[in-house]
Amino acid sequence: MRFRPEQHLRRQSDFRAIREQGRRLHCGAFTLWYLPREPATTVRRVGVVASTAAVGPAVQRNRAKRRLREVFRHHQGAVPPGFDLLLVARNTLNRLAYAEIEQKFTDACRLLASPNHA
Repeated sequence: MRFRPEQHLRRQSDFRAIREQGRRLHCGAFTLWYLPREPATTVRRVGVVASTAAVGPAVQRNRAKRRLREVFRHHQGAVPPGFDLLLVARNTLNRLAYAEIEQKFTDACRLLASPNHA
């Protein structure tokens, strides 16, 4: 599946809203913040963050962000419709195999889809 422009979180106000009003799941290599949008739409949006303190220099931050965007692109169907996600990279992300990151993401999405979590 493609990662379309309307799926990108770009505005600082969107990032802030997810952090202030949303909930989070710790997934080890990354933290997944989520917020259901009102009114609910079918578009799933994502923003990716990697800080110098948590991940390291620019090369490592960019690699971490690319890996998280790619996981979202491949598994966006697992994210419940109408959710905004914020993926925050941690320092262990670049040390994990891609398959492990995928597994952690899909497990987190399964939790989001459960009725008692959303």
